[in-house]
Amino acid sequence: MATGIVGEFLDLKAETDADVLAMQCGDFYEFFADDAELVADELDLSISQKSSHGSSYPMAGVPLSELTPYVNALVERGYRVAVADQYDTDDGGHAREIVRVVTPGTVLETSDDDARYLAAVVRDEGNDSDADGPYGLAFADVTTGRFLATTVDDGGDLRAELYRFDPAEVLPGPQVRNDDDLLGAVREDLSGRVTAFDAEAFATGRAEHAVREQFGRETTDSVGLDSELAVRAAGAVLSYVEETGAGVLASMTRLTAYGADDRVDVDATTQRNLEITETMRGDADGSLFDTVDHTVTAAGGRLLREWLTRPRRDRETLADRLDAVEALSSAALARDRLREVLGDAYDLERLAARTTSGSAGARDLLSVRDTLALLPDLADAIGGTALADSPAAAVLDLVDRDAAADLRDELAEALAEDPPKSKTGGGLLKRGYDEELDELIERHESAKSWLDGLAEREKRKHGLSHVTVDRNKTDGYYIQVGKSVADQVPEHYREIKTLKNSKRFVTDELDEKEREVLRLEEARGELEYELFEALRERVAERAELLQDAGRAIAELDALASLATHAAKRDWTRPELTDERRLDVEAGRHPVVEGTTDFVPNDLRLDAERGFLIVTGPNMSGKSTYMRQAALIQLLAQAGSFVPARAAEVGLVDGIYTRVGALDELAQGRSTFMVEMQELSNILHSATPDSLVILDEVGRGTATYDGISIAWAATEYLHNEVRARTLFATHYHELTTLADHLPRVANVHVAVDERDGEVTFLRTVRDGPTNRSYGVHVADLAGVPDPVVSRADEVLDRLREEKAIEARGSRSGGNGDGAGPGDGGEGTQQVVFDLSSGSFSGDRASAPDEGASAPSRNGGGAAESASTPGATGPDAEPARLDPETRAVIEELRDVDVAATPPVELLSRVQEWQEQLE
Repeated sequence: MATGIVGEFLDLKAETDADVLAMQCGDFYEFFADDAELVADELDLSISQKSSHGSSYPMAGVPLSELTPYVNALVERGYRVAVADQYDTDDGGHAREIVRVVTPGTVLETSDDDARYLAAVVRDEGNDSDADGPYGLAFADVTTGRFLATTVDDGGDLRAELYRFDPAEVLPGPQVRNDDDLLGAVREDLSGRVTAFDAEAFATGRAEHAVREQFGRETTDSVGLDSELAVRAAGAVLSYVEETGAGVLASMTRLTAYGADDRVDVDATTQRNLEITETMRGDADGSLFDTVDHTVTAAGGRLLREWLTRPRRDRETLADRLDAVEALSSAALARDRLREVLGDAYDLERLAARTTSGSAGARDLLSVRDTLALLPDLADAIGGTALADSPAAAVLDLVDRDAAADLRDELAEALAEDPPKSKTGGGLLKRGYDEELDELIERHESAKSWLDGLAEREKRKHGLSHVTVDRNKTDGYYIQVGKSVADQVPEHYREIKTLKNSKRFVTDELDEKEREVLRLEEARGELEYELFEALRERVAERAELLQDAGRAIAELDALASLATHAAKRDWTRPELTDERRLDVEAGRHPVVEGTTDFVPNDLRLDAERGFLIVTGPNMSGKSTYMRQAALIQLLAQAGSFVPARAAEVGLVDGIYTRVGALDELAQGRSTFMVEMQELSNILHSATPDSLVILDEVGRGTATYDGISIAWAATEYLHNEVRARTLFATHYHELTTLADHLPRVANVHVAVDERDGEVTFLRTVRDGPTNRSYGVHVADLAGVPDPVVSRADEVLDRLREEKAIEARGSRSGGNGDGAGPGDGGEGTQQVVFDLSSGSFSGDRASAPDEGASAPSRNGGGAAESASTPGATGPDAEPARLDPETRAVIEELRDVDVAATPPVELLSRVQEWQEQLE
């Protein structure tokens, strides 16, 4: 059993459920045993060995001042890291205790500017394990003090919120942690860690107490948080932050309740499909956020991302944002001046959290001072310009600028202009800030001055040359004399060390001065750090003021970013309306327009024309057209201008998309299953006030099944859901619905075909398309010429209802045809039977160019055409049995044009069963 340092380490590790322990040992933090091997592997540290009680243990360490980046690197990889600090004991020895557990959701020093949320999820304990909601949710960003809570109805809404906030760590409540399917889905959507936390923290009484203690007894009522589930989630987050020792509870000054009624529902699938914050490949470059982000502050970027991922339904809020963007976009000089000032701002929200946690240094407080000093400059950049009467001016009115000025002045009077990184080495504060400190500084500097002049005095007094006075940790202060004159030193010099070219000496007077300097240094450092801590605490007490100022700076930055992009790309202000309408003139895709010569298109969806069936070739722009409609809707409800000549946008409660799907076989879900699950979610979630984008439905299964599903989904969306819908499809049969359903209309992407050459015009026009041009797309994709040419031949014969010859291999024989039993050469005349969806035919030495093809009414005619013994077009082959003849008679009597497609498909299926 290990004793000593290693034994103490192992005992401390047993006290925590952290993955790794960093234990202070003097000037280093050490890792032992398995932890040493883990950090060595993850962080490329060197391993040595530490002996203890006859055993040898791996050991790795990092300097005291360099722990933070190493801990952050471990946390970024998903580990929880406990930190044990060293303290002096009464008997003059040392001991250690765990002071902090750094987790993915509670790390303060982050490597990027994005929000970093800790989330808790709670479900009603009365529900059985298979129940799907409701759920309580809470999100806290410990780096800024932001705290939100809400309730969602089901697992789909839960996944959407978690995807939107992308928490670094999720705490599942007792009921949730037993739901393997839900946790599996959460892990699939998120990169953050799922952590099991004390179930008692989610209990109603304990959670309510934590929320009241943190935010005030009446807070939940005043902010409209009337959900017990949301309160339980919020209480669990607070308990977790307190237990990990992050020290940031003081920065969590306000609780924000939000609900579905003030936000647009944009589920996780839609966020991915629309590439709001990352592309389908997982890259930030090329996303909507990347395109419109011109922010110059970290907080501004975070806020702009929030606006895009959580669009609003509040007309007043959106109108204020649009007014501000309009003013900023038209006042270029004022906007540029404003952004220039904003560019010097530091992240006050995160600085507030660092002051409350006690981790802020003097340079952090200088950043607070310098950023608060920008508030008057921001006011000047807005006042006296076209921005003065816009909502941009009102943003700064939310900050108590007098209190901000007082805090700025206090920091300016206290802090040295170039303080050291160390908090205990002196030099943090200005002269004149504290009389007692000034006196200690004078005495310390006087003693240092005596030491600084000692070498020259000794040279003059004793006639010595090559004399220096210096200090190190081993010898303290010493007088160093060159060996050539070392025998000339006076008798009161005491030799302490001989070096190659010199000797070191001390004197009683030097020893006394050294003790005086050390006493003064220690007293100065302690007093200065005590004064600095008091200053930092006063700043921490004004964390809410810093957060208000930081939020105002972020909002101005986000608005200026939207205005900059609007001016750069000639975007227009959308007209918001309560009518069920999306009317866009010359709309463009906000991302694609920046990378290609874009062809604008109009779009009209309203009460009379609420469902558009979009047809056209692959690669012609159908998906882009529909995505740009959804993105214009989203941008308008984020408070942004939109890429169009004009746009009238009716507010929606949700945007739902189904745009392609990747196989998820590892999760036991095929492409078609994913497609159907996404369709199911839309059909259950969308309302008459939603916008629905469907890019192909039913393509992942057999043709008749696919058409049937697409047909039925169209009817349901039109008749029951009544959402504004764009539906792109290759099933041209669906275009006939425009003749029967009043709100359905057809539009298509135009194609110019001349002399066999096909050009995609990218222009959307009314009416259905008449072809898919799939063979042309295959040619564009680089499919080999023989395949493309053969596909053209087959397509022409199918259109002309002629038989197709199935060509076999010609690799054997004499190349002129297949011999008996060759099994692979020659040709076979076949026809495609629409009733069975398959090819049929007899072996023939050469195709009969005059052979009749299958009728589009069914397969009977095809059978007749290829049967020997037929004496005319109406003759029935003698070998047909009565049941087959009955099917043919029914088929002849069917009026295809007058029979609804669904009924026709049903009858075809019946005929197939009879023929089988």
